[in-house]
Amino acid sequence: MSQNQDADESTPLLTEVHSDAVFSESPLDYKSRWRSIWVMYLTMFLSSVGFSIVITSIWPYLQKIDASANASFLGWVVAAYSLGQMVASPLFGLWSNHRPRSEPLVCSIIINVAANVLYAYVHLPSSHNKYYMLVARTFVGFGAGNVAVVRSYVAGATSLKERTSAMANMSACQALGFILGPALQAGLSFIGEAGVSWDLIDLQFNMYTSPALLGAVLGVINIILVVSVLRDFHVDDQGRHINAINDISEERVGMADDLDGDIDQSAVVTSNLLFFVFLFMFAVFETIATPLSMDMFAWTRRQAVLYNGIILACVGFESILVFVAVKVISPRLGDRVVMLAGMVIILCGFFILLPWGNQLPQIQWADLHNSSSHMTSLPSGFKAALPAISNSSTEPTGCPSDQTWCLYTPVIHLEQYITSDILIGIGYPVCNVMSYTLYSKILGPKPQGVYMGWLTASGSGARTLGPVFVSQVYTRLGPRWAFSLICGLVLLAILLMVAMYKRLIAFSVRHGIIQE
Repeated sequence: MSQNQDADESTPLLTEVHSDAVFSESPLDYKSRWRSIWVMYLTMFLSSVGFSIVITSIWPYLQKIDASANASFLGWVVAAYSLGQMVASPLFGLWSNHRPRSEPLVCSIIINVAANVLYAYVHLPSSHNKYYMLVARTFVGFGAGNVAVVRSYVAGATSLKERTSAMANMSACQALGFILGPALQAGLSFIGEAGVSWDLIDLQFNMYTSPALLGAVLGVINIILVVSVLRDFHVDDQGRHINAINDISEERVGMADDLDGDIDQSAVVTSNLLFFVFLFMFAVFETIATPLSMDMFAWTRRQAVLYNGIILACVGFESILVFVAVKVISPRLGDRVVMLAGMVIILCGFFILLPWGNQLPQIQWADLHNSSSHMTSLPSGFKAALPAISNSSTEPTGCPSDQTWCLYTPVIHLEQYITSDILIGIGYPVCNVMSYTLYSKILGPKPQGVYMGWLTASGSGARTLGPVFVSQVYTRLGPRWAFSLICGLVLLAILLMVAMYKRLIAFSVRHGIIQE
């Protein structure tokens, strides 16, 4: 009896098990399993750094390499990353179900490294540079399809009791990458637009290319760690070791077949729809940050990269604190309550971002310089904004006059912008980690590679449509329409969550194996 108690105390995977089987995990297996999980954490971190390190500089870089690029095309460039990820995620997920996880991981990272190098060279062609950037970002996203493999590995290698904490840790690593990415970009901005050149290989090392090259170096490091450390592990909801997800033995195949009809498909579809909304919202938020700040606060390209890098780094740090809080609060209140609270906070964040008042934004003077016909037709509030603009500026700043909504839409103040960032920085990480946690629990012991691939594809679809949506609506109609529509979408998601609340429960809880 005492020996069994000692085994229980030394085995953190054990939960209440309705079985006569006795399980014990050797210290060597335990260390190896968690060492592999930490490699997945690091993979997520490096992937996040590789993405976020360029996000604040894409717009000014695009403007520099191709003068024909506008805010609408920016939406396609940002969306290209997610489109590539959407296509790749189910493929890598399926691959991981039947082969060692290291294979799709290494392949995807190699693609990511090559695409980052291409991004650093998109300035070389004499024409159509914006399309080369579009291709580069598409393949960077294709390489990022390994997120499905990473998530499914952690979900399959942890017990139900460990799952929320492990997913929160993974999201915290992702957020830490999100912090360091913009922070590194802000630091690299001091290299300047000119930077230094290496003529032997036609390389320009400047504030725009250096982040992508650093991302490529991090990718090489990631490959080394995956090959040397990662081992395949899989445990059931109660923490007992079972055959690896990609084991195709008769016992495992039979087990998978038996579980096909037991998953609540309504809960799966609902989880995918909610995740789509969360990623759509955040894609809008990250895409519009630089153009919005340049339009509303009259920041230059360099200022927008630096200041938004600092703001996003602070938001990322905030999200890490949120993940720590989620690990404490979720076991007490429940995953569904915490996710619903996060959705309400997101709604408040976008509502605050709506333009209010009568003050108009500063308008770019370049298009109106020496144009008396324009000057006579402008509203008085618009004319009042012109004296503040210096003709000696080498870069036009403010809200472009060809965006007609600038002439009548109230300015969004910096206080609104920062408050919105803070609220979204709380709500989004809560919804993100709870989405993955609930989804993995709904699937239970079912092999999750393909399912996680579809969830990632759902999010990637949102990140594809979000930038295109906001760039088109923002450019044509302005922030009032763009953010009002987002508020409406989040409200619909809250109503869906409430309607399906009782269905979003763990597989083992639904079948009475474990008490909630």
